[in-house]
Amino acid sequence: MIKKSVANNIKLGAFVIASLIFLIMIFYMIGKNKHLFGANFTVKARFENVQGLKIGNNVRFGGIDIGTVKKIEIINDTLMEVVMTVDHKLKKILRKNAIASIGTDGLVGNKVINIEANRLPDHAAEENDILLTQKSVNTDEMMRTLDRTNNDVNIVAENLKIITQKINKSQGLWDLITNRKIAIHFNKTAENIEKASMEANKIGVNTNQIIRKISNGRGILGKMISDTLLYSNFNQTIVNFKKAGIRTDSFLLKAENMINNIESEINYGKGPIHALLVDSSNTLLFKKSMLNIEKGTEGFNEIIDAMKHHFLFRRYFKRIENEKIKSGNP
Repeated sequence: MIKKSVANNIKLGAFVIASLIFLIMIFYMIGKNKHLFGANFTVKARFENVQGLKIGNNVRFGGIDIGTVKKIEIINDTLMEVVMTVDHKLKKILRKNAIASIGTDGLVGNKVINIEANRLPDHAAEENDILLTQKSVNTDEMMRTLDRTNNDVNIVAENLKIITQKINKSQGLWDLITNRKIAIHFNKTAENIEKASMEANKIGVNTNQIIRKISNGRGILGKMISDTLLYSNFNQTIVNFKKAGIRTDSFLLKAENMINNIESEINYGKGPIHALLVDSSNTLLFKKSMLNIEKGTEGFNEIIDAMKHHFLFRRYFKRIENEKIKSGNP
């Protein structure tokens, strides 16, 4: 009986010991998975919205679990601080400029912290370093956006349905679609547009050739652009035109001064021009002189006529008339 009791106690003790070992192994595995055991270090990240992140959620680097969320603190009404415990092995890999963001484990799974390496070089992360953060896509906001998009799609589909019904009921539109004459005219219009496009291409090619010739110095315009001597002569011609314009302006100024002097002499001068044109007594004398000259001319003509009929001069005048007739100047 005593032996049986001892055997039962031994079995019970073995069972208890095995159970303790099993529990210790389970706790060790859980602790290893949650990084509760072993060397860890702490890093932080600050977000405007943690989007349902909880203590104990995983922290991932490159898609691999490297730690857990240890604490979430509210700094102010617009900023939350997430404290993370990370495996000490990542201390040599994780940099100060690494970027942390909040993601989802699967489509609708638990929230996780995703840490991505920055391409820019930086020092290794240290205890309690605050990492850079990136605003992640909010699933709720995304669903609201999808809901609004779905409503807009429904409205567009309804409008398309109404338009389709109107098109089906429009006899004029169907006549326009099925009319062969309109199709023929449309084809001709397309051909004309194609011809016009070809002509435009030809014009473009010709224009390019002209520009190329000008660039190569061919033609008058090309020579004017590329020939420095011709360009210099052209500039000299412009200079000569300017000089001629200056001389013309000077001549016109002198002529204007001369006209002003003549006008002043006529109106206010004391010379013969003023006396002849303005003084009335001189004008009367000038008229009398002209009458006397006219009378003297008439008397002279009468004397010449009398001499033509006088026997002493008749032959002389006769000979002069004959010579004029011969020369063709009667």
